[in-house]
Amino acid sequence: MLYRDAGTTGESLSLQGLGCMRFTSHAGIIDQAKAETVLSRALERGINYFDTAYTYPGNEACLGRFLAKGNRGRMLVATKLPHYQCASSADFDRIFDEELARLQTDHVDFYLMHMITSLTSWQRVREMGVEDWIARQRTSGRIRHVGFSFHGGIADFKQVVDAYPWEFCQIQLNYLDAHAQAGLEGLRYASGRGLPVIVMEPLRGGRLAVGLPEGARRAFAAVDPGLSPAGWGLQWLFDQPEVTCVLSGMNEVSQVDENCDLASRVAAGSLSSEQLSAYDAAIEAIRAVERVGCTGCGYCMPCPHGVDIPSCFRAWNAAASDGWVRGFSDYVMTTSLKAQPANAGRCVSCGRCARRCPQHIAIPQELARVRKGFEGIPYKAVMRFKGLKFKV
Repeated sequence: MLYRDAGTTGESLSLQGLGCMRFTSHAGIIDQAKAETVLSRALERGINYFDTAYTYPGNEACLGRFLAKGNRGRMLVATKLPHYQCASSADFDRIFDEELARLQTDHVDFYLMHMITSLTSWQRVREMGVEDWIARQRTSGRIRHVGFSFHGGIADFKQVVDAYPWEFCQIQLNYLDAHAQAGLEGLRYASGRGLPVIVMEPLRGGRLAVGLPEGARRAFAAVDPGLSPAGWGLQWLFDQPEVTCVLSGMNEVSQVDENCDLASRVAAGSLSSEQLSAYDAAIEAIRAVERVGCTGCGYCMPCPHGVDIPSCFRAWNAAASDGWVRGFSDYVMTTSLKAQPANAGRCVSCGRCARRCPQHIAIPQELARVRKGFEGIPYKAVMRFKGLKFKV
């Protein structure tokens, strides 16, 4: 495992980090045994940075059970304050106390203000007294390092970076979104001010690992047929010298091994001109067929009317890249063949999801396209055959 210096924190972070958000779950309940198998393998392979959040259902508690088995001293734990759920400073204490209890620990190594979207959102939480609260937590040793995770534009990102003496930040970045949100410009801006940068969504919610259009797969295979699409996504980030740690939502031991193999050999600035040209060709192929720029981050969820928005968009994009039949099959299986259907037809255009979307996608309008494209006669026939109720 390669490690990179995390600036003034004094820490050395594994180039590959584990994002715990996507642990395997069944009926909304995390598979604890499988999660611990993945966590154990991550430790064996040298991963030392583990990221969770208050708003990831069951996630902190799952990680906490693993920490309590004698693993706390080997792990740098990151979790987050959902400031958007806070009305006063009393909520800071309530939520943080609950997080420590879930994690079964007396401190958090890296604590983030979760989903800062603009200077205004930071100023709101600052006006509630968060700076004094942070100072008290740091003095008591309950928080070691403070940062923020960001979803917004580059101008806002720069303002937030300069608004407080942060010790690190977390941004969304991948080769397809190099110039979206904070992007490469934000990465270099933060690094230039001494901030370690943690990267989330390196594979765009899995979109860059599975379901790539044929043109993108050919572009990569022509240069290195032995490297998976996921590997191509990760190594592009490992190549960036300003990146400190890349989070990946690994939920299989095989994924841990593949990713850690890469993170043990891909140093900054090591990609060849031929490899870089392959990315350009892949991006062109993806852009040609992509319908919705959804990363699968889940910040639009839960939908008050039960729509599984990320699954709807994932199937819609699959229909564009892999054919309508493949996309339709994915759509029916992931949104409709369940006790509580979560298909696009349930959308009532309330707009709550769009207001929360970091990508600023017009979600209700896009869901209307998904409904029109998928919920026609074949869909109704399947649903009637299965005897399920659905809204059309």
